[in-house]
Amino acid sequence: MKKLLSLIAIAAFGLTTAFAQTPATAPAAKAKTVAKKEVKTTTAPVKAGVKQEAKKVETKTTTTAAKVKADGTPDMRFKENKAKAVTKVAGPTKKDGTADMRYKANKAAAKKN
Repeated sequence: MKKLLSLIAIAAFGLTTAFAQTPATAPAAKAKTVAKKEVKTTTAPVKAGVKQEAKKVETKTTTTAAKVKADGTPDMRFKENKAKAVTKVAGPTKKDGTADMRYKANKAAAKKN
């Protein structure tokens, strides 16, 4: 029984790989022709007495010192963002440096943020 199942599996694998490598000829026969349209633009003649004003387009580039991710949160891989993230805790702290929320001073500071 195992030999029969393994032969069927090998045959199925062989057939799928054989048909997977043949190129499809049907879509190539139905190639659509694309017609190109030419668009001509004409410019109005400029009168001698009329002065054309060139408009300046100002582009403002804002460079922020803080690098941000796509979602707008600061990217903590950069040194300047790590320095900004350090905050002083109002009340007592735990061993790891985080605020101990059992104290009233820390609860009030957490509500402000």
